[in-house]
Amino acid sequence: MKIFFLCAGVFFSVLTVGCNQPAQQPQEVKTTSIKDSIIPENQSLKHWKVYETVTMKDIEKFGFEKCFCIEEISDKIFSRMKGKSFADNCTLKREDLRYLKLLHYDLNGDIRLGEMVCNKAIAEDLINIFHELFVKKYPIEKIRLIDDYDADDEKSMSDNNTSCFCFRNVSGSNSLSLHALGKAVDINTRYNPYIRTFSNKTVIQPANGEPYCDRSKDFDYKITAEDDCCKIFKKYGFLWGGEWGAYKDYQHFYKK
Repeated sequence: MKIFFLCAGVFFSVLTVGCNQPAQQPQEVKTTSIKDSIIPENQSLKHWKVYETVTMKDIEKFGFEKCFCIEEISDKIFSRMKGKSFADNCTLKREDLRYLKLLHYDLNGDIRLGEMVCNKAIAEDLINIFHELFVKKYPIEKIRLIDDYDADDEKSMSDNNTSCFCFRNVSGSNSLSLHALGKAVDINTRYNPYIRTFSNKTVIQPANGEPYCDRSKDFDYKITAEDDCCKIFKKYGFLWGGEWGAYKDYQHFYKK
């Protein structure tokens, strides 16, 4: 935010110079062309092309406040969700959901565009959480709607995707998941798997998360109780599946 406002001040100064040209030469006052010549418009931001990279200069021109915002579910977004995350038997109303635009850093330090659908009850919390994670440059590989994976949780998790809403049951049960209510978020999923052992059988989701079940090892994207991600979610009243007793869900943050 400090960088944004500082740069916004620079913009203001540049535009003021343009507006203070002598009165006898009004034809030379070209505020838009001066601004655009400094930072060309970024089409990825304009059309919110998820997962594409942008720069701080792009963000300053576009408007930081438009990069962390809450919107109602538009017809365009709903057309992506219908029959997928918003299943035909979905008991939640479309009006109870919100679409979030987010920025996040990846492991290489690049800024990427993200999107998420959640319950309107936690929308403001999530905007604040992901903004704080962004300020700390906390690495998240991608934040895409699970509909990009045909609402297939395994596909989304195995691609290390971070997501929230999906109308589905808890794995291996007939009970609705908190994801079905849009009140749970899974972060950097491949590296923070769900692990449960019963009847001498261990279930690991996603399957390619098996190398990351040993939490004594150090590796990228690992979430721990002392991790910034865990601390910030807890600050806003979320619980963490990594602290469950009988089984663990290290990627899972939820609010009842």
